[in-house]
Amino acid sequence: MSTTVNRKPIRFYSDPRRVIVRFFFPGPEARVQSIIQKVHDMPEEAAKLSLNQSLRDFSARHRNISKIYKRHFGRVKEIMSGRAGDLDALSQSKQLLIGAYFTSEYSIESAAFFNPSMVEDPDQTGLMEGQKRVIISFRATGEGHISSVVFRGGVLDKDNNLSLVPTGRLIDEAESVKNFIYHKSEFMSKLSEMHADDEMVKHVMSKLRDEFDYNELLRAIDETRRELRPGEAQQKILQTISWLGDSHYEIDFSLDTGISDRVIFPIAAAESNGIEDARFVKFTDDDGRVRYYATYTAYNGFSIMPKLIETRDFYKFKVMPLHGENAQNKGMALFPRKIGGKYVMLARIDGVNNYIMFSDDINRWGEAIKLQEPKFPWEFIQVGNCGSPIETEYGWLVITHGVGTMRKYVISAMLLDLDDPTKVIGCLSEPLISPNEEEREGYVPNVVYSCGSIINNDELVIPYAMSDTASTYCTVPLKELLSALVPSDLQRGRKAAQMAKARVLVVEDEVINQKIIAGILKGDGYDVEIAPDGIVALMQISKGRFDVILSDIAMPNFDGYQMLEFIQANKIDIPVIFLSGHTSPEDEAKGLSLGAADYIRKPIDRNLLLLRLQRLLAK
Repeated sequence: MSTTVNRKPIRFYSDPRRVIVRFFFPGPEARVQSIIQKVHDMPEEAAKLSLNQSLRDFSARHRNISKIYKRHFGRVKEIMSGRAGDLDALSQSKQLLIGAYFTSEYSIESAAFFNPSMVEDPDQTGLMEGQKRVIISFRATGEGHISSVVFRGGVLDKDNNLSLVPTGRLIDEAESVKNFIYHKSEFMSKLSEMHADDEMVKHVMSKLRDEFDYNELLRAIDETRRELRPGEAQQKILQTISWLGDSHYEIDFSLDTGISDRVIFPIAAAESNGIEDARFVKFTDDDGRVRYYATYTAYNGFSIMPKLIETRDFYKFKVMPLHGENAQNKGMALFPRKIGGKYVMLARIDGVNNYIMFSDDINRWGEAIKLQEPKFPWEFIQVGNCGSPIETEYGWLVITHGVGTMRKYVISAMLLDLDDPTKVIGCLSEPLISPNEEEREGYVPNVVYSCGSIINNDELVIPYAMSDTASTYCTVPLKELLSALVPSDLQRGRKAAQMAKARVLVVEDEVINQKIIAGILKGDGYDVEIAPDGIVALMQISKGRFDVILSDIAMPNFDGYQMLEFIQANKIDIPVIFLSGHTSPEDEAKGLSLGAADYIRKPIDRNLLLLRLQRLLAK
């Protein structure tokens, strides 16, 4: 059944003016030494004037730029390790000037601004009735196609119109702290999952205690390099060990930063080429405590690693890899609470189908159960999730995506049982959102995609990307969407499969008729699925059992007569009742000769429809 989608006028575009500073190392070493020597040879006054000029140029663009220069000078000194002379003997001005030469700006949003997720802000104070403060995360892409996570803040009003908090220019990159304690057995297990399991790993691990920290790991790797003089293949194994160690860290933003000033930029080697598609979710523990998680994909240029972010306030973040045989692909999305005492996760472990996993440990994911596979032509290439499931009183609402011809991405939905989410209550038979003329143009054409939605004021609020270039959002009436997903009438606690009178497939291309007919049938105890045309009807007939088909005749692509001919030719034993507003005696005779069980004229009369169905099913 076609569902109302209210597209909102707000657009989120990339802003090349939003820049952070990065350590810049121009290499090779001879070039580095030459730069340092030139600063060393400068007259002191000239060094001060050059430094002051740089501070004037950049102090309004960055918080405490002199502190950054000092930190980058320290990194140069550590890298050169005495090979450029005694750098500590230089004046403070020359030290800061060297730091300035080894610093560059990076525009984090210059290329694209896409794949948003929306969650409730931890701070809901000072709002009027019907308002909700939200945080929207985005995947921002800059030079070299390096992705980071950025944020915007705003308030939804009672009509779900969004007022955005103005963005600032002073973007803050967090301080990173590597203070994680590793367990040897778990560390080696993850290396095995990454196909790094050989004698080199055993040699490094033999130097470590059962529990070790990051610095101990680095020392063990350095000692192994000196002792074994590894070749190219062995160096890659050591690099993988280092990447895994880099993957645990904590980041901390200053309390004087606004939400739009914070950027989570790749820190670990395993994510050097980007942090992709963070799916944020507000998670409530069994004891009622709330924290926020986000799953994302780390990419280093040739391999991926699923990772997990944890935060309570969006100032302090804890980052860690996800372990387990099925934590190896993109698109993992965590349920917002435990079910039956276990964490639950959606995944697309084979790149094609949707799966569900259960675990006692939020960091370890093993056995997976297939939940959904491509069923309709608009999703034949693959299906996946568009963020964490949303709990409703009728089931877990999962926003999904499907990929069809010409690699066109669309957004759809399915509903899972609240107590047993391995059971699919219903799926939409057509896209909820398909890229329109504006949305289809961009860096990756014909794509709409989301990483997480919320419910507010009885509407589903979906932020989504437009062809990997910009983003927007829309709202969907929640009851209308649930009615399209639930085969039976919306009655909490009803066991539809046990109590339904019959399963009816309604094949109708006009939205108003879909809603009228479905409403009549569901209200009288029938399970109903909708097909918007004959092609989708054939797909549904091939996958499920129906007791009767109600079909319009005049439809695009594949009309009612063609569908009935197909059913008869393939000896499918389902009676078909034709619905038509322009039926002549000749049309009726044609349909009956093809095998139609009955004709009902439009506009549909409720009592006549139910009586005809009852009579047909009683035979």
